[in-house]
Amino acid sequence: MLIFGLTAAAGYVAPRHIRAIKDTGNTLISVYNPYESLGILDQYFPDAECFSDFESVSTFHALQSIDYLSICSPDHHHLYQICWGLIPGANIICEKPLVISPEELDALEKFELQLGKKVNMILQLRLHPNAIKLIDELSMILSAKKAVVSIQYVTARGRWYFNSWKGRKEQSGGILTNIGIHLFDLLIWLFGMVEEAKVYHYCEKKLKSLLSLQRAVVEWSLSIAEADQPQKCKEKNISYYRELVIDAQSYHLDQGMEDLHTESYRESLAGNGQGITEAAPSVKLCHSIKQLYSQR
Repeated sequence: MLIFGLTAAAGYVAPRHIRAIKDTGNTLISVYNPYESLGILDQYFPDAECFSDFESVSTFHALQSIDYLSICSPDHHHLYQICWGLIPGANIICEKPLVISPEELDALEKFELQLGKKVNMILQLRLHPNAIKLIDELSMILSAKKAVVSIQYVTARGRWYFNSWKGRKEQSGGILTNIGIHLFDLLIWLFGMVEEAKVYHYCEKKLKSLLSLQRAVVEWSLSIAEADQPQKCKEKNISYYRELVIDAQSYHLDQGMEDLHTESYRESLAGNGQGITEAAPSVKLCHSIKQLYSQR
């Protein structure tokens, strides 16, 4: 049984990490969270120690060593907290995005190598059953010509979004990095590295771009605007919609997401987790698209 610590247990994504720790047969002994809304722990680890300041939790970790630190904190804290976890000898499992700039990637890679521990990242769309099926089928779909691909990703967010750290670009990287990172990772994983990117539309709530990848030309759109949500999703009270179309063949990725964090944990704990090398291309692509838009 492995021993875990976790940061930011009161956030949206933390319950998936807490459940994954439990479902993989491990235990959570410490939680760092600056706020007190931690009732979720009663369902899984009621005996976990809780701390609201780094000094106290650092002292605790010095006395009770942990095997893994799970990081669920706001994006701009990731670099510091990853390094903070690596120094005493823990491996890392970090929620997306790993970091929000290429410069942070470079610093993190050197730190990981120096300390000899592994930084794992949650890239759950790679584990989606439809995406895995696609990998097996692509050799038959792709020919000498590049595939023609479109992907639509709508995940509606209310007004609260822009009153939180998620809505502040310096803290989240904007919706491109905070939400779109999974989309870009999936596309690069399926169709190869980016050759060219063109930006059509870029605003707080909606992005559109054309990507030329090694094996596909991709037109993609990402939106958090409720107006872009398909009517069928509204009727079913579903707040998200993901559709991938490859040469007129549609593949849906808007179902089957519930257990993917647990699957990602299993892969990481088995030594097969996605790390800095896998995270880098999508982080760099987000940065490039932002640079393109800033030049318009």
